[in-house]
Amino acid sequence: VQLQASGGGLVQAGGSLKLSCAASGRTISSDSMGWFRQAPGKEREFVAAIDPWNGSTRYADSVKGRFTISRDRAKNTLYLQMNSLKPEDTAIYYCAGRDGRIITSHMSRAEVYSYWGQGTLVTVSS
Repeated sequence: VQLQASGGGLVQAGGSLKLSCAASGRTISSDSMGWFRQAPGKEREFVAAIDPWNGSTRYADSVKGRFTISRDRAKNTLYLQMNSLKPEDTAIYYCAGRDGRIITSHMSRAEVYSYWGQGTLVTVSS
């Protein structure tokens, strides 16, 4: 599977962006999908994930209530709607996936995902 992330850019604090992650190679409808981010000088961190069977979602505390992960099976695409953006949301955002389900408690672990996109840069100005 190849993932192509897009939608990043420069936005003012309080603004919104919607990231897309288009998959090719095969359908990802049965895959667990997630978003991670890496800010300059920091380690990669979990943002959000979505279960392939029941659509349940999980979010990092730092983005809960502001970000929404979703998927469009027909378009084979994963999304991340980001609202009320803050300067601390500035980072390169990566989408990732894994065939099948992931135990809920493991959905935030980068090492359980088997394929990754190239990342898209989000910059939030104050």
